[in-house]
Amino acid sequence: MKVLESLAPLLIACLGILGCTQAVTLEVKEGNSTCIKAELSALLFITYTTFNSTSNVSTSLPDSTSVDAASSSCGAAGRPPWLVAVFGSGHALGLSFATNGSFYSVTNLTLQYNLSDTSLFPQSNGSGVVTVVSSSVGIWAPINTTYRCASPTTIRAGGAAVTFSAMRLEAYMPGNDLSPAESVCTADQTTTTAPPTTTTTAAPAPTPPGTPETGVFSVTNSSGTVCLLAKMGLQLNVSYVSQSQNKTVQELVNVNPNLTVTSGSCGGTTASLVLTQQTTTLNFTFSMHCFPVSPFSASNTSLDYLRSMLGRSYMCNTEQTLLVVPAFSLNTFRLQVQPFGLTASQFAAAEECQLDQDQMLIPIIVGAALAGLVLIILIAYLIGRKRSHAGYQTI
Repeated sequence: MKVLESLAPLLIACLGILGCTQAVTLEVKEGNSTCIKAELSALLFITYTTFNSTSNVSTSLPDSTSVDAASSSCGAAGRPPWLVAVFGSGHALGLSFATNGSFYSVTNLTLQYNLSDTSLFPQSNGSGVVTVVSSSVGIWAPINTTYRCASPTTIRAGGAAVTFSAMRLEAYMPGNDLSPAESVCTADQTTTTAPPTTTTTAAPAPTPPGTPETGVFSVTNSSGTVCLLAKMGLQLNVSYVSQSQNKTVQELVNVNPNLTVTSGSCGGTTASLVLTQQTTTLNFTFSMHCFPVSPFSASNTSLDYLRSMLGRSYMCNTEQTLLVVPAFSLNTFRLQVQPFGLTASQFAAAEECQLDQDQMLIPIIVGAALAGLVLIILIAYLIGRKRSHAGYQTI
């Protein structure tokens, strides 16, 4: 796509969904005994510098992730327990633990990523391994219990963020299996509802979820200023093969903004918005130029949606469907977004989508047609009246 000098279009360069991301099982052993065990899914979001500006990459822990036995430890010889998982070309994710005798906790999260991996970091102007550390993790549980958290938990470290989901974890284990007693995270306690009562009547057919609730999502830069602002209702349209029904099933799922974790980043020519709800993650990448983005599950790097001039917001109140791949599309409602040129955390003047303009044209066309009809009737009436007067003669 060619970018005109007088027009800097905004476009979604990548729109993806990660549903039911790959879970991995990791164990740290000492001899035949297991001291740390984790079952989890993790989505990594990393901002890095390119030759021209900054870019972003999202990737999940692959099923080939393994424990680095040389770096991991059960805590002998005065060393704290460490779980170090390695994956890809020189990347690693580590968790260190501590205990006071009654509780254990994750004290640090360490992420190492190799900028020399061009498949993950295209056009990077750096090389070698970058290490970022976060000491604000917030994962803890009583000794001899399993920490469980199905809800997404995002931990930020430097220019990266790690979002865990479907997590079951235990350190200082008394046996080789996770303890049956569980300590449930706060997010699961506030979002989990009681299961429905089982009855002998047949379950009713699923009903459409209706129009999704409108949410306001924002991303701030390092100085705390809002650099990306979006207001919209989102609905996932997913097609999959049901093994029980032996047919392709289409499902509509509304995104609940009250249960969504927002993250992202802003750069000079690129900006990203990451929305995470449970085990589903939506990643929007906006750019002023079209460039290749490292693809991931159910993604499309050649989309050209939500265009407007630089310094203006894009608005579309009418429902529109953004097709990502044949099996997945995203329905948007009451959408307004601006990833560049925000002032005082407010939207700039909006450019309306063609669908909204068409909606406005309909009453204009109908009104013009009615006015034309009235004019035709009036002309016919005047002609008929003139002819009726012409039929009489003066005596």
